[in-house]
Amino acid sequence: MAIIITGNPGVGKHTVAKSIGKILKYKILDINQIALESGIYEKNDETIDVDIKKLKNILKNKIKANSIVVGHLAPYVVTKKQVKKAVILRKNPYKLIPIYKKRKYSAKKIAVNVGSEILGVIAYDSIKKFGKNKSYQIDTTSKSVPKITKAVISSLKGKFENDKVDWLTLVSKKNDLKKFFPY
Repeated sequence: MAIIITGNPGVGKHTVAKSIGKILKYKILDINQIALESGIYEKNDETIDVDIKKLKNILKNKIKANSIVVGHLAPYVVTKKQVKKAVILRKNPYKLIPIYKKRKYSAKKIAVNVGSEILGVIAYDSIKKFGKNKSYQIDTTSKSVPKITKAVISSLKGKFENDKVDWLTLVSKKNDLKKFFPY
């Protein structure tokens, strides 16, 4: 059974996965890389649309014990049986915007990704798919990579508390709902 590291773009998935992989000596399976190497995607404007069914089939045989599966598509391509723990990394949406701008995301792509983080789409889908007992959220906003790594490793030993992540209330209190959800 594998450790899943998922979350929206820019929350630190790959950085944290590399840190955990070094400590535990686990193999890292990068979902996006596997999809690209397998040629099971289409480029559309500024997005890459992955064939989820084909990716799920490929991953069926690649995911082993002592591996870390990293990517935002994890809740859609990994089965519950394959998962030891699912760690959902989250980040304050106000802090994600500069990351996306640095990556040169378009305004539309920024809005989609920030909106997804505010609503907790990947968190919801991960918890629904893998279960509450296997799923943990970590707010990476003000945490260092070593601190996040330590929290993930502690969760594997059963010593972990979910971070309370509620960006919708934060955005609402700042009266910014229209800013992020103009329609």
